[in-house]
Amino acid sequence: MPVTKRTPIPVSEAVKSIMSRTCVWETEEVPITECDNRILANHLIASHDVPPFDRSPYDGFAVHSEDTLDASENSPIKLQVIETIGAGQVAANKLSSGNAIRIMTGAKIPEGADAVIMLELVKEIDVDGKSFIQIKRTLKPNDNISFKGEDTKEGTVLAKAGTVITPGMIAVLATFGHHTVSVFKKPVVGILSTGTELLDVNEPLQPGKIRNSNAYMVAAQVKAMGAAVKLYQHREDNFDSLYENVSECLADSDIVITTGGVSVGDYDYLPAIYEKLGAEVLFNKIAMRPGSVTTVAVHQGKWLFGLSGNPSACFVGCELFVRPVILSGMKVKKPHCQILKAELGADFPKPNPFTRFVRAVLTEGINMNSVTPAGLDKSGSVSSLLAANSLIVLPGGTRGWEKGSEVGVLTWNGEGSEWPWDSPLFSKSSAIKTAEKQP
Repeated sequence: MPVTKRTPIPVSEAVKSIMSRTCVWETEEVPITECDNRILANHLIASHDVPPFDRSPYDGFAVHSEDTLDASENSPIKLQVIETIGAGQVAANKLSSGNAIRIMTGAKIPEGADAVIMLELVKEIDVDGKSFIQIKRTLKPNDNISFKGEDTKEGTVLAKAGTVITPGMIAVLATFGHHTVSVFKKPVVGILSTGTELLDVNEPLQPGKIRNSNAYMVAAQVKAMGAAVKLYQHREDNFDSLYENVSECLADSDIVITTGGVSVGDYDYLPAIYEKLGAEVLFNKIAMRPGSVTTVAVHQGKWLFGLSGNPSACFVGCELFVRPVILSGMKVKKPHCQILKAELGADFPKPNPFTRFVRAVLTEGINMNSVTPAGLDKSGSVSSLLAANSLIVLPGGTRGWEKGSEVGVLTWNGEGSEWPWDSPLFSKSSAIKTAEKQP
């Protein structure tokens, strides 16, 4: 197959071209018992005040505050208890001066009452078979009352579409009667690893063969992003069978991720397959390491991600390019990896002709974060992914970096970011300034 000339583009330009094509995924209604960790499809708006009525926050007695004006330690006042109400009950009587109503936590404040005194602050007595309480302190109007709407007013937007549903949000959904919840459908990601050198995980090793780690790694990554996964069995490295395989994936998936086969070798058929499909290739080379041959195309509203067959390069490509497509389709406000500043914990002597993404271990600190490369920095390395929780971003055009340098870091475990690529931490000028600070 002829070698196609490829012109590398900056990472930010590649991500921009992706973001200009993203679309919103479809939605579905699911039972509230099954919406954990799904993405909210509509704003959650308070349909009534919370609490919906004035209520007691304590077990105690509802009273007229004026009745307590002269109460003191030496001269307690006495009120007759005319009724008892529990949570969910409403007083049958309007409270008049000289009386009190025993009230439980959460019960509606009786008409005529303007304060509540806690149970442990009164003395209960019996006089001629009637129940009374003694109060030794003055109460002010509105003491110990939870007022209607003090938690939430009707019409308040409590959570916006694109928010992950947490246990706390489920409590709020239940408060407003959502027995079903509108969530974004999980986009279906079809994953196909190419290469006759690949064995499945249950197959014994053979000479010249390796087990297919990429498919299972990428499956775990996109599941964590909120997608559903379909794994496809790879076939032999010939154009016709691979074309058929990719077509099958496209028919059943919203996003197709292939690993391997996007370079310019004799058996790298995916560029020609994209051409035969009539897919629009957004880019086919990025000024980055690892994963420079990452290719992204769109076809009839569906996505084709051609990631490197090298595990670390594949991992990086998925986090940088697949993540924002999945999350922005669910209206997540911060669909990209979170950007942090950190101090480099070890020398990194490699020069960086292209922007380099180094698998790393990030330790967050009170004053400054620390980050250290996770292991062997080669695109085919698997072990460096084991402890990695972040990527050190070293700008292109820079030489090796020294321990103590200030660097930008991307992490997939944080809250995300709206757009990290304009950060000065990722610029060459920032690298030069950092180098000047070194002794």
